[in-house]
Amino acid sequence: MKNKLAKYLLYALNILFAVIIISPVIYCFNVSMMTMKEVFSGGFWPRQLIPDNYIKALQLAPFFTFIKNSLIVSGTVTFGQIGTGALAAYAFSMMKFRGRNALFLLMLATMMIPSQAIIIANYLIICDLGLKNTYTALILPNVASAFAVFNMRQAFLQLPMEIKEAADIDGCSNFRFFCSIALPLVKPSMGALGIYIFLQSWNHYLWPLLVTDSVNMRTVQIGLGMLQGAESTDFRPVMAGSMIILIPSILAFILGQKQLISGLTSGSVKG
Repeated sequence: MKNKLAKYLLYALNILFAVIIISPVIYCFNVSMMTMKEVFSGGFWPRQLIPDNYIKALQLAPFFTFIKNSLIVSGTVTFGQIGTGALAAYAFSMMKFRGRNALFLLMLATMMIPSQAIIIANYLIICDLGLKNTYTALILPNVASAFAVFNMRQAFLQLPMEIKEAADIDGCSNFRFFCSIALPLVKPSMGALGIYIFLQSWNHYLWPLLVTDSVNMRTVQIGLGMLQGAESTDFRPVMAGSMIILIPSILAFILGQKQLISGLTSGSVKG
């Protein structure tokens, strides 16, 4: 009886938190469908669904161009960080060489440096190379990260060393072991990391704002700001734009949900 009661309480708590989390998104959608009079009346639900604000948002800013730019940048950054992170993590976890731990600690120390502290230096380098307003400028500074290396190293450390020793005895090279055995075994962790990196890159604001001043190279977060006026703002197209740029994030989460949950729970049960 007590177990059933605890189970129902847990369900009720989960539903409560789900409602709290999703309420702002529902309100955002409702405002995007309201008339100006309904917005100022302070109601939560619109009397009827009016898609005019979506048409207005698409007329004010080229959102499909922004989404295309963000998909290219976020997708490339995700593959880049997973690729470089997996290669470095494999070396730090499976290969033995002098100074391995010191190098790993030195790399981890870079996580303590806030990205804002080096953003001016990165900006000057990108300007000197003549890369402003290019995908390279948006992607290059984020193509590798210490967090990805740390995350993938933890995944490789979960693998039994007996597999690596057996592969060594059979004459399997490090590269073949990495591609054929190690990577498939850490796929859940890799999927969870990929979703995290994609969403983080999708929400970048400051760096794209610095290195792009062409409308055709803007990403979604910068493009959304174009809907705001200098003196007054009609929030209905802004909310409509927010809902449009939210769709790829939700799709990425839905498609990667299984991998994300597997990756988050892969180290929670032993045996």
